[in-house]
Amino acid sequence: MNFQRGKKHEDLEMNLVPLIDVLLVIIIFLVVSSTFSRVSELQINLPTAETNPTQEKPLVITVDVDVNGHYRVNNIEVINPTVDTISQSLQHAAGEGKEPTVVINADANSTHQSVVNVMEASRQAGFTHITFATQNKSGS
Repeated sequence: MNFQRGKKHEDLEMNLVPLIDVLLVIIIFLVVSSTFSRVSELQINLPTAETNPTQEKPLVITVDVDVNGHYRVNNIEVINPTVDTISQSLQHAAGEGKEPTVVINADANSTHQSVVNVMEASRQAGFTHITFATQNKSGS
């Protein structure tokens, strides 16, 4: 039953004036309470110094080992694949260079003994810096 037949319902409206008043008070409070810092800049003249000339690049000797056990030292094939011959080839490739780095490029399917022979030849030649060359996996 509708007892209020003659009365029309008024549309409800939200009064935004109090909301705007509160927001203005908050903005004024934030502006007054904030501190402004001054950015100061120092003018500095740095001293100058002479630098040492750049040092030479370290000597790198590459040793390639293929799947058949053939050796190449700096792209020169080693005829006799013994440890002594590889050691002599390493010393010849180093020349007068001090502490060269021996990079072993061994085929993934080469024998373990072939790589050990290069490491032993490096030890006999007195070269202690030995590293292995690898490649990134493709497709990953």
